[in-house]
Amino acid sequence: MELNALFETSTPVIGVVHLLPLPTSARWQGSLQAVIDRAVQETVALVSSGINGIIVENFFDAPFTKGAIDPAVVSAMTIVVSRLQQLVTVPIGLNVLRNDGHSGLAIAACTGAEFIRVNVLTGVMATDQGLIEGDAHRLMRYRRELGADVKVFADVLVKHAAPVGSVAMETAMANAVADTIHRGLADAVIVSGGATGYAPTAQDLADAKAAAGKTPVLVGSGATVDNIPELMQSADGVIVSSSLKRWGQIEQAVDPYRIGQFMNAMSSHT
Repeated sequence: MELNALFETSTPVIGVVHLLPLPTSARWQGSLQAVIDRAVQETVALVSSGINGIIVENFFDAPFTKGAIDPAVVSAMTIVVSRLQQLVTVPIGLNVLRNDGHSGLAIAACTGAEFIRVNVLTGVMATDQGLIEGDAHRLMRYRRELGADVKVFADVLVKHAAPVGSVAMETAMANAVADTIHRGLADAVIVSGGATGYAPTAQDLADAKAAAGKTPVLVGSGATVDNIPELMQSADGVIVSSSLKRWGQIEQAVDPYRIGQFMNAMSSHT
C-alpha cells in the first residue's frame, strides 16, 4: 500500500488516543460520556497540531483478554469512533487490545475507519495474557466478507511478548516480517521495542525494512524528539503516544506543546 494515498504524506505521524476504561473492564468508572469527552479532547489536540492520523485504543482496559472482547466494549468503541469521525478528516484507525482484530474490522467497517492495528497476525507469541496465536486466515477472510477496504497494520514480534519456539535471533525480525507480509497479507508492518515507551533498535528497523520491500514499516513505540533522526533512517512513519503526553507519562492527557515539538522534529528529518 502507499502511505501517501491514505495519510496524504509518505511519512505519517499517527497519534494514539488511549480511551479511558470501557464498560466491563476492571477499572470502568461508570461514565461513557467521560470516555467520549476525553477522546474528543485528545483527538482535537492531536489533529490541531498537525498529526496525520489517529488510532483509537482501549489501552486502559488492562488486564486484557487474549480473545474476543466483550460486546459492551465493541459498542463503546463504535460510539467513540463514530463521534470522532464527525470531528476530524484525518484517517482514523483502531487497535482492539489485546488482539481482537475481528472486532476492530467490524467497528471500522461500520464507522468508516480506515485501518486497524493487529498485535499478532501470524505466529505464536507468549504474552502476559497467555499464548496468542495469529489468526490471519480468518481475519483476512472476514475483511473480504465485510467488503471493507480497511487496511491491516500488523505488529511484528510485538512488544510485551516473546515468540514461541526455536528462533534464530539474528534472522528473527526478517523472517517474521516476511511471514507477516507474504503469508499474513499485512498492508503495513509495525516494529516496536520490548514495551510501551521503548523504541526498537536501529538493527531491527533496518532488518525489517530490508525484508519488507515496498510494504511500509512503522515504528510502534518509543519515538521521541531525540531519536526521530535515527528511527526515520529505516522507518516510513511512526505511531506515537507516550512522547505526546504531559511530562511524557502514559497515564496523562496529550500535551499540545509536546505534540508541536514532535511534529517539528519529524518535519526536519523527513
